Amino acid sequence: MSIMRWEPWAGLTRMRDEMDRMFQQFFGTPAEGELSALRVPSVDLSETNGELKLTVELPGVDKEHLEVQVMPEEVSIKGEVRKEEEKKEAGYLRRERRYGLFQRTIPLPVEIKPNEAKATFKDGVLTIELPKSEQAKRLQPVKVPIQS
Repeated sequence: MSIMRWEPWAGLTRMRDEMDRMFQQFFGTPAEGELSALRVPSVDLSETNGELKLTVELPGVDKEHLEVQVMPEEVSIKGEVRKEEEKKEAGYLRRERRYGLFQRTIPLPVEIKPNEAKATFKDGVLTIELPKSEQAKRLQPVKVPIQS
């Protein structure tokens, strides 16, 4: 019988390597110098009595390369950040800006009226106004008593 040295971190290292492999298969391998293959825009979702308001940061995106699809229970945003023509005389020391396609689907907490949605795009910020359905407008929170 041989004695093996116990490596407490070996299992975690194998698990991390396996997770990295799965993410690379799903999202693709990052380009050289790119911090992450994920291109996910940041969003804020707020609610009033009559509508939801979705604000999305999309720096570097042109309106022509942006698509918004609205369903009663979710909003999908697709777009592309196009790479500017590279100047040959520029000697880059570091390059972190990302280029390429992105997509994000945001689930909504209440049903909305897709046909009445409005979107505006200004200074790299997309704002989508999503009127609530009549049923969602009538829904009010119900306080539930807590029993001992």
